[in-house]
Amino acid sequence: MKSQKDEHRHLHEIQLESTQVYRGKLLDVRHDRIQLPDGNESAREYVMHPGAVLIIPLLDNGELIFERQFRYPLGRAFLELPAGKIEPGEDILNTATRELLEETGHSASDWRYLGVMHPCIGYSNERIEIFLARGLQHESGQQLDHGEFLDVLNLSLDDALLAFRKGEITDGKTITALFWAEKVMRSGW
Repeated sequence: MKSQKDEHRHLHEIQLESTQVYRGKLLDVRHDRIQLPDGNESAREYVMHPGAVLIIPLLDNGELIFERQFRYPLGRAFLELPAGKIEPGEDILNTATRELLEETGHSASDWRYLGVMHPCIGYSNERIEIFLARGLQHESGQQLDHGEFLDVLNLSLDDALLAFRKGEITDGKTITALFWAEKVMRSGW
C-alpha cells in the first residue's frame, strides 16, 4: 500500500532555503524559497507553532465546561472549550491534564483521545490534539498563567450548538470539537 506522501508525490513542494523572519515566545515566522512540482521556484511564508491540545470536559450531568476569554487579535471575548499550548517535549495527555486543571480547576479520571485538527493549513503547521475528558472532579480554583484571564461556565450540548448556530461560537477549534462531542454523546462514536 502506498503511503499518502508517495501517493501524492506529484503535488509536493521542495524546500530550497529557509529564513527565520521572526522568533517570539510562541511563534516562529519563516520565509522559504521552494521548488514547485513543475520545477519552477516560488516562496512560502508560514508560522511554526508548538501545537496545542483541546479538551472536551464532559460533566456527569451531561454539560460541557466552556471558557470565555478575550482574544487580543480580534479585540473581543470568545466562547471556547479549554485548550492550551504543548510545552517542548511534553506528552499531549500531560498537556491536556495540566490545562484542564489550570484553567477550570478540574481533573478527569477518564481520558479519550479523539483526533487531531490543523486549524490554519495555509500558513501554519499548528496542530490541535483533541481529548474527551470524563469522570470530572473539581479539585481547586483556577491556576491561570501570568496574564491569563478567563471565565468558566457550563453549557449543555444543545445550548452550545445553539450558540454556534447563532454565531456566538466562531472559534474553529471549538466548532470542530463540538462536532466530535455531538458524535460521541449522541451517536456512540
